[in-house]
Amino acid sequence: MIIGIVGGIILLVGIILVVSRQKDIVIEGVSRLEITSPAFKNGDKIPIDYTGNGKDRSPELRLSELDRRAVSLVVIMDDIDHPLAGVYNHWLIWNIPPMKIIPAEIPQGKQVSELGNSVQGIGYGKHRYRGPKPPFGSHRYKYNVFVLDTKLDLLASSRKRELLEAMAGHILQYGYLIGEYSAR
Repeated sequence: MIIGIVGGIILLVGIILVVSRQKDIVIEGVSRLEITSPAFKNGDKIPIDYTGNGKDRSPELRLSELDRRAVSLVVIMDDIDHPLAGVYNHWLIWNIPPMKIIPAEIPQGKQVSELGNSVQGIGYGKHRYRGPKPPFGSHRYKYNVFVLDTKLDLLASSRKRELLEAMAGHILQYGYLIGEYSAR
């Protein structure tokens, strides 16, 4: 009886997740921003130090030809191959001052004083970078970078949906870097 109830609950949660599957970010009509990293090339494997199986530290992100009108930067990192959610958010950080190199190892916390008091929202349930750690198989992880013409007035308790809504109409440039990581 209890096994049947638990199985029913698991099935219901699975159905809800599948019905509410998140979609990948697609931004059109803005200038392209080239994103690279010394940690890995686009499409390559993400080194273990940048994953939940390693040191769980954010990789350095390099931006080329940053728009001179930039006021702030936003980074959203997602697992784009999540089997139930479709896209699963791992990290949100906004109000990063315009810079050509976003440093590695951004510290955890709601505000990051080392980056001009940039704000880390709730991704993966935390105010910090949460690196790849798929339960099984190989997943792709997308580091989305946005160049904005403003700073955002959002609470640190904000999630991806609120962040995307606040950015609407303020995106000057957009680019991304994709890395892959396999479960052990």
